[in-house]
Amino acid sequence: MVRNVAGDMAELDPEDFYLLSGVEQGMRFSEWVRRDKLPEYADLTREEVDYRIDRCLDRELIERKTIQYEGYQLTFEGYDALALRTFAERETIDGVGSPLGLGKEGDVYEAQSFRPLALKYHREGYTNFREVNREREYTADRDHVSWLYTARKAAEREYEAMEELYPDVSVPRPVDHNRHAIVMEKFAGVELSRAKLDPEQAVGVLDLILRELATAYELGWVHADASEHNVAVAESGITIFDWPQAVSVDHENAREFLERDVENLLRYFARKYPHEVPRDADTDGVAAAIADGSFESVRAFGAE
Repeated sequence: MVRNVAGDMAELDPEDFYLLSGVEQGMRFSEWVRRDKLPEYADLTREEVDYRIDRCLDRELIERKTIQYEGYQLTFEGYDALALRTFAERETIDGVGSPLGLGKEGDVYEAQSFRPLALKYHREGYTNFREVNREREYTADRDHVSWLYTARKAAEREYEAMEELYPDVSVPRPVDHNRHAIVMEKFAGVELSRAKLDPEQAVGVLDLILRELATAYELGWVHADASEHNVAVAESGITIFDWPQAVSVDHENAREFLERDVENLLRYFARKYPHEVPRDADTDGVAAAIADGSFESVRAFGAE
């Protein structure tokens, strides 16, 4: 679990951020940044670099290795601090509150502002680096990819998708983006996997989700990771979140990803509400109807 660095921000000097930015710049070229390169990257004297290294190591914003040479790398805490500083300078948020959800590929916190917001840090590639780089389209064509790059590209992809889909599709309203972090409007509801729907609501909720995916497809996007874990259900409706794996409908595997999204949702509803949702619904037929804009209800695709 990555520590919340919001409480450290007031203790950090501008020069500490110069050092962190210098390490970030150096990581574009190598996994570990040589110490003798840091004065150039951070625009600090060698003496100042020495002092700032100790401060940042004490706060676990960077880490050091001494095999072959002395090198430094940002930790996710250090990367979080850089993104937070940018959001503060832009006056996007005033502070960070309680965690809303912590996971292996993203941490979400309440963000303090004049309206309810959420701050999401992407963690892709940090603990499961090789697996993520095999699966993610935005890293597939690169030979040298750091976890820092992977997390940043995931945030960029998610923010781009939400910007293009909102408000036509029920996704969180995007507010700001920097590095691997996204600020979005806080949305209501409970995760579908934990929701207790009345049985008679099941088909209606499933249809609503699939219609949202149909609108997203019409606007040029496939979620590519849709399941009961990234749909929130509230009295006011549903919200589909977590879009970092989204692909364009022009992607060579877009139809395959759409069919997988549909299969995930149909399987979940059929398992949890077996008497209301067709157990043998035609996944390919539903996906085809979503793609051509003719989808109305899953009831039309039950086995004869």
